[in-house]
Amino acid sequence: MALNSLKELFDSFDELTALIVGDVMIDSYLWGKSSRLSPEAPVPIVNVVKTEKRLGGAANVALNVQALGATPLLCSVIGDDMEGADFERLLEEKQLSLEGIVKSVERVTTTKQRIIAGNQQLLRIDSEHETDLTEFEERHLLERYEKLLGKCDVVIFEDYDKGVLTERIIDKLIARAREKNIPTVVDPKKKNFLSYVGVSLFKPNLKELKEGLKVEFADANLEAFEHAAETLQQKLQAGNILITLSERGVFCTDGETKTYIDAHMRSISDVSGAGDTVVSIAALCLARQMPLPLLAGLANLGGGLVCEQVGVVPIDKGRLYEEAREFNLFEELSEIRN
Repeated sequence: MALNSLKELFDSFDELTALIVGDVMIDSYLWGKSSRLSPEAPVPIVNVVKTEKRLGGAANVALNVQALGATPLLCSVIGDDMEGADFERLLEEKQLSLEGIVKSVERVTTTKQRIIAGNQQLLRIDSEHETDLTEFEERHLLERYEKLLGKCDVVIFEDYDKGVLTERIIDKLIARAREKNIPTVVDPKKKNFLSYVGVSLFKPNLKELKEGLKVEFADANLEAFEHAAETLQQKLQAGNILITLSERGVFCTDGETKTYIDAHMRSISDVSGAGDTVVSIAALCLARQMPLPLLAGLANLGGGLVCEQVGVVPIDKGRLYEEAREFNLFEELSEIRN
């Protein structure tokens, strides 16, 4: 599909369907005010103002895909518990399909509760299982995946090391997608870092790159960094690599050309969920066969935008479009080759 303008690209997102597979969770927030320390311990007292529950993990990727205009299909495993019921309710509220969700009595639904006062996160409490899925759970997950795969234009693997994506099943999921010529995008974590062989786009951040390859180098050492990126691409036989570099922007390579894209100046409030936004934008651009620098530049812009807000929130498509137009991203980055 030939796309000749930023508007055509953004409009074309509405025609896409993305299958998101991985670890889902609930992001729970307790918002309050704190003006004094507890007499019982040197900790702040927070007076509750409001509480809120949001979709997190792979489900936040689904929300970002939806916010960009595409149709998300979510495939994951949750617990047969109260939090699992909350998760299903939140999906229904956001008009997201439950078709790919497997419920298991063996697991709990991952929940991350954040205590926030004065726009600052004071504490996070996690309830989760990090054990791999059982063979029974994997079989049911694969059945749901097979059913949904034929409906999608791109597959996103969203790995949070909570056990849904196991070494045993990753090969099967990638192989099924490749058989149907459906591009695959990975947002990895440490445990399965080198298990995603043959994917179309692999998107770690710098910390994940170092941990996954078990290497260490100064962030400013570009020679060592590029060598690590080359090693990663060779090990995974990946089509493209996109590495987020926090305040230094992003780096991308297709194995031949290397491109650095600077970050835009932001007032950073919270980096939570930025990676979800980046991988969502990258996946839709990949499905539209956009040049890698354009894909990386737009994803870089979107990741920065969500960092201006407190908490895990999906991208605002209209604002992303306006900023991309302001920075003339489509024209400048579409033609980058070096």
